[in-house]
Amino acid sequence: MPKRSSKGRKDLNTLAAYIVGAATGNLPAETKVKNQAAVALGRLGGAKGGAARARVLTPEERSAIARNAALKRWAAKKK
Repeated sequence: MPKRSSKGRKDLNTLAAYIVGAATGNLPAETKVKNQAAVALGRLGGAKGGAARARVLTPEERSAIARNAALKRWAAKKK
């Protein structure tokens, strides 16, 4: 299984400020706000995407896709 990339390193000044904030109990609140309309659209597309694709593919195409996926997984395990 390939290792996932890290989230990105903080520069030393940001890391130092975080450590001081953690030590003094003054951590800034994380305010990451998502657009709820975009979230709903993404969920809608994700929910119907796989089923719609499966209906369109022929059994031979599905088999070929599954075979290629299995070959890729086995090739990755050999590394």
